[in-house]
Amino acid sequence: MAKFFCDFRLLLFVAAVVFIYIQMRLFATQSQYADRLAASIQAENHCTSQMQSLIDQISLQQGRIVSLQEERKRRDQECGQMKSLVQDLERKEVRRLIDKVQVPVAAVVIMACNRADYLERTINSVLKYQRAISSRFPLFVSQDGSNSNVKNKALSYDELSYMQHLDFESVQTERPGELIAYYKISRHYKWALGQLFYKHNFSRVIILEDDMEIAPDFFDYFEAMATLLDKDKSIMAVSSWNDNGQKQFVHDPYELYRSDFFPGLGWMLARSTWDELSPKWPKAGTIG
Repeated sequence: MAKFFCDFRLLLFVAAVVFIYIQMRLFATQSQYADRLAASIQAENHCTSQMQSLIDQISLQQGRIVSLQEERKRRDQECGQMKSLVQDLERKEVRRLIDKVQVPVAAVVIMACNRADYLERTINSVLKYQRAISSRFPLFVSQDGSNSNVKNKALSYDELSYMQHLDFESVQTERPGELIAYYKISRHYKWALGQLFYKHNFSRVIILEDDMEIAPDFFDYFEAMATLLDKDKSIMAVSSWNDNGQKQFVHDPYELYRSDFFPGLGWMLARSTWDELSPKWPKAGTIG
């Protein structure tokens, strides 16, 4: 009995040692697990922090990307505007150079004397259609005499050149009853045409009086007729005036009429013809 009791106590002791060992192992394992869990939580927190930092950096980069895209878009717009401006300037420069070297079709001269109000209406009528083609049809005003109102009116326009004919030579009429004004007009025309053909070296001159208003196709007509005037030496002058040129009397607006009567009132003369007429220009006479 005593031996059995001793063996039982031994077994209890062994069981207690095993139990204590198991408990210690469990405690150690739990401690290791707790340490690993804490380390995992810390690592997770660090990872979360890094991820948040990365997200913030990505957001910042996205903001910069958006900003750069907007900047690129703005620069593209500016480049487009600059390109358009350069192209426009190039076109204007090319047009200016073309206009500069372009040979005029004809000079246009308005003959004036002492009617400033009439002159203003004529100038405005011409400029309405001449401004866009001024290089092909340079505009002049030639004044006979020294009327200040006419001179000031002509000089108020930047789009034209002003000429003044001052004739102080006395006039001796050849026939009784002749008007001195006819001699003055003849001298003025001869002087003005000489200035335009020989001083300014134009090949053709269109002559207008100061009481005329031109049609919308005035310059198209004379540009088309310039070639005909150069080719056909039997044509003395080309005129835009027709006493019967009203709509109800015109059946073909493209038809030209060749006349042996000088119509005047808006006519074009070539230099070659002026070379012939100038030496025998009449002392007196009405022109147009």
